Amino acid sequence: MPSGSRIAITLPRMGLYGGAEGFGWRLARELAAAGHRVEYLCARAEGSAPEGVTLVELGRPPLGRAIKNLWFAWAVEKHLRLARYDLVIGLGRTWNQDILRVGGGPQGIFQRLTLAAYGSGAQRLLKRLRRVFSPSSAVIGWMESRQLNTPANPAQRIVCVSHLVRDWLLEAHPSLDPALVSVVYNRPDLNRFAPPAPEKRAELRAAYGLADPDVLVCTAGTNFALKGVGTLVRALSLLPQNFHLAIAGKRNPEAWLALAAKLGVEQRVRFHGKVDDMPAFYGAADVFALPTYYDACSNAVLEALACGLPSITSSRNGSATFVPERLILRDPGDAKALAALIREAASERDRAPFVWPEDQPCGLAPYLQMVDEMLAQKRSRP
Repeated sequence: MPSGSRIAITLPRMGLYGGAEGFGWRLARELAAAGHRVEYLCARAEGSAPEGVTLVELGRPPLGRAIKNLWFAWAVEKHLRLARYDLVIGLGRTWNQDILRVGGGPQGIFQRLTLAAYGSGAQRLLKRLRRVFSPSSAVIGWMESRQLNTPANPAQRIVCVSHLVRDWLLEAHPSLDPALVSVVYNRPDLNRFAPPAPEKRAELRAAYGLADPDVLVCTAGTNFALKGVGTLVRALSLLPQNFHLAIAGKRNPEAWLALAAKLGVEQRVRFHGKVDDMPAFYGAADVFALPTYYDACSNAVLEALACGLPSITSSRNGSATFVPERLILRDPGDAKALAALIREAASERDRAPFVWPEDQPCGLAPYLQMVDEMLAQKRSRP
């Protein structure tokens, strides 16, 4: 397949921070390295585009989330009508792409599964009402339906980031042709995420103020409610005093610090904010736990596994495919069951490198192959 095709990648934000953003940046880099002319269509950019990639900032008004979503989709559609691309790859809520990567999941199923993360009684009812009357929820639901059920390109290929997301998608949109919905898992950089050498691990633990008997449980995510941080704090209160909890993620932790204080474990809980050196964060820990209420395919679980950490997650996470069955939490709100799993995982001292299953498509290579196949099909048409 000759290179040099003009390819567009669309996503509201261009950068490296965030799962979809990081994937888009790396995909653009690889396509450019393969000789394609890549243009990254975004509303705003954070940092520089990869070498050889042209950045096209379309902007969007400083209004609410609903208007921002609609504006970007409209701006992309307008740009695509004026430009001539050989292939378009959509990573967000846009239309008219040839390849659509679904990195989240159906809005209806997301809202159903995550409601329990917001407490009970009046608190949960208030969250439900906010969603029902939210303009953003209505707009996103309409955009999703249009994107998946009435694509301008009937040959649109849909790629889900896990089999769990594929199942959710086909459940929510039964009109989709299953033959056009495939799965490609995320894959961490196995050169960057790997078990640390014993001396390096000792150095990392010392930097975190950990003694030999201490057991550090770590987790990572930006939405603490949905990631089950409350369940983790409650589980910590059921564990011995030498168990500690470290949380990476840029979000206000006050509510969870208050919960930790109420349960008497505030001295054993630490919020680290945005962590730049995640391999070091994992390297100091003994267990990774993510009792998430909803996750398409958590990169943090895959990174922790690659670093040799015994990892726990819920059955509502696409990444659970790679976690041993004995360490999968069925109910993300069950602190007692989570505490038992943490005890079990902490007893596992083997930090062997994670071996990616050969039968699971993953990473960027399947996308590069898909691009070549679709370009060849287009060129063969009369």
